[in-house]
Amino acid sequence: MKLPSPMQERLLQSIESPDDLRKLSRDDLPHLARELRTFLIDSVSQTGGHLSSNLGTVELAIALHYVFHTPNDRIIWDVGHQSYAHKILTGRRDQMHTLRKLGGISGFPRRSESIFDAFGTAHSSTSISAAMGMARAFQTKGIKQVAVAIIGDGAMSAGMAFEALNNAGVYKDLPLIVVLNDNDMSISPAVGALNRYLARLMSGSFYANTKKGIDSVLSLAPPLREFAKRLEEHAKGMVVPGTIFEEFGFNYTGPIDGHDLDSLVPTLQNIMHLALSGDGPQFLHIVTKKGKGYKRAEADPILYHGPGKFDPMLGIQTSSGPSKKTFTQVFGDWLCDQATADPRLIAVTPAMREGSGLVDFEKRFPNRYYDVGIAEQHAVTFAAGLACEGLKPVVAIYSTFLQRGYDQLIHDVALQDLPVVFAIDRAGIVGADGATHAGAFDIPYLRCIPNMSIMTPANEKECRQLLSTAFAQNHPTAVRYPRGSGVGTVLSNSLETLPIGKAKIERVTQQTAGKKIAILCFGTLLYPALEIAQSLDVTVVNMRFVKPLDEHLLLELGQEYDGFVSLEDGVIAGGAGSACLEFLVKSNIYKPFLQLGLPDQFIDHGDPTKLMAQCGLDAQGIEIAIRHKYPELT
Repeated sequence: MKLPSPMQERLLQSIESPDDLRKLSRDDLPHLARELRTFLIDSVSQTGGHLSSNLGTVELAIALHYVFHTPNDRIIWDVGHQSYAHKILTGRRDQMHTLRKLGGISGFPRRSESIFDAFGTAHSSTSISAAMGMARAFQTKGIKQVAVAIIGDGAMSAGMAFEALNNAGVYKDLPLIVVLNDNDMSISPAVGALNRYLARLMSGSFYANTKKGIDSVLSLAPPLREFAKRLEEHAKGMVVPGTIFEEFGFNYTGPIDGHDLDSLVPTLQNIMHLALSGDGPQFLHIVTKKGKGYKRAEADPILYHGPGKFDPMLGIQTSSGPSKKTFTQVFGDWLCDQATADPRLIAVTPAMREGSGLVDFEKRFPNRYYDVGIAEQHAVTFAAGLACEGLKPVVAIYSTFLQRGYDQLIHDVALQDLPVVFAIDRAGIVGADGATHAGAFDIPYLRCIPNMSIMTPANEKECRQLLSTAFAQNHPTAVRYPRGSGVGTVLSNSLETLPIGKAKIERVTQQTAGKKIAILCFGTLLYPALEIAQSLDVTVVNMRFVKPLDEHLLLELGQEYDGFVSLEDGVIAGGAGSACLEFLVKSNIYKPFLQLGLPDQFIDHGDPTKLMAQCGLDAQGIEIAIRHKYPELT
């Protein structure tokens, strides 16, 4: 066996930019891939982050920066959680220890972070549209550059990807390349010598020129030309699954082994030449393995998709002691119990089975479970169709992803007043995933919709109760809850409901003289409010409902109290506090009112506790803000 040279042992350390990478010989690239994969495992084990998907794109990242002239040629990583190798090769190797930490580098591509991050991504299926826009911009400006979109097979389930393919195929000279990273074998099965040979053949100039020549000759005889085209499509369709992409107007190449640099590099070189030569948009299909090179991640890519810190030698260890249930687990348990009690319940999720807590439900109720793929628009309207026929759909979805189905939420669900329950996970600040995944906007964008009810549980028990309350309604409802666990309230298997639109006073001020202040709490921020309530001697109200508000209680408080504070883990603009203030003004009650929530800015990634403190939403920050507004309380 040939041992690596001392220079090879330091390959990764020698690369500060793709220019350094392109100085290497082709023979050095496999060794670089091994170094890079080892670095990734060690780095992510210390910071947490996305692992399986990034291990699968090591060779692809190397090949892309080796072949294309980045940053002039643009590379757009769809979703973005497969871009760590790209970050390491583009000057951020020594910053990887800050990944997803406050003040550190993002877990996703970010334009403000590097000139090599051509487009900010984190939500799925945007890459082809963005890359097409860039490619058309190059043509408009007369620049010889290429835009490359790397999209995963899961992201290809979204309609937006096909909308972009459909549009891009119209422009026959578009310098656009789409790389389909098929890491689940969901589109193509075998990858072997024949496919590898065909890929290199079909991406080469001989094949392209021959095809052009034949096409030119047969253009004089349209019937023969059409026959030849169909014959070619059927012949290619027998060995490659690319006919559908060619129908969109792309030249399809593949599938090839995405870990074989001897195949990947020359194929990309050929495709780049075709794209720059005016041969139109190119489509390369590669097959990779999630978790490649780390046996534990290969065996369980879902477990290692987004792990926290772990020891690479031992792997991820499950905790042995009892722990508080997360809100996601509370939802998953409730869903199974409610489905047992009511056969009309159907669960729908847009590709978030694990994240939304539906694993157990799928096992127990496989015929009542629908994972529709990364297709939030379809998920919402599909649920509307179920509701039209008397079923009771529950859509389990992240707050930030429901934004993608907003028109359907209004037009297909609310306008028709259909009883669809939206179980909205990851409400508020999410932490390491940052602004792209924060559930900051759901209260404002939901409360302006007629027929919609919005519920904000303060703890795990109340989450279960409000889910049951939402399910019992005959109109659209939403229950929003945060990532992680609550205060650890005792749970039961009960399907108890709460009175719709009724708040609960948790603490009453003890003072008989002086100004009386009430804090109106929405969600889990009830508990920091209770923490400071004694020293401030204020009344604390668990509002529970953003819509409908407990207007009767608000009227009583408005007449008795001298000032108010609203507290929510969403944006202040148009939020729950705004709803309370609007009602009081409408009722001709004009009292001082302090709105506390997320500021009018995107909240960066970092530890959730630190982020909440930065926003002034920890107990100390809330107390300081209240004392500043109402100095008479000091």
